[in-house]
Amino acid sequence: MEALVQQKCTACHKDAPRVTDAEIAELKPQIPDWNIIEVDGEPRLERTYKFPDFQSALDFTNRVGAAAEEEGHHPALLTEWGKVKVSWWTHAISGLHRNDFIMAAKTDQIATKAS
Repeated sequence: MEALVQQKCTACHKDAPRVTDAEIAELKPQIPDWNIIEVDGEPRLERTYKFPDFQSALDFTNRVGAAAEEEGHHPALLTEWGKVKVSWWTHAISGLHRNDFIMAAKTDQIATKAS
């Protein structure tokens, strides 16, 4: 199986399938530090990254934003002093798509390069 971080997002539409429980079981081990939460009835992947100061958090936010633009898939980002909360989910299907797992893995890779 190709690592999530090496995959590209695919165009998503309102009829795209959500990931199944079996797919989640296969994909989640590649992003072990992410939590699956529910917000307003929609599942999301969420993780908070910690940084030594605001500038480092802002730089990370900008790198995640650039990766999101490149892939055409965008997260919710909350940047604060010393931390950034990243949430991935697919608005078009009100849930989780494989793209969300791909981008979570890419976000982890960005964080690794930042430290």
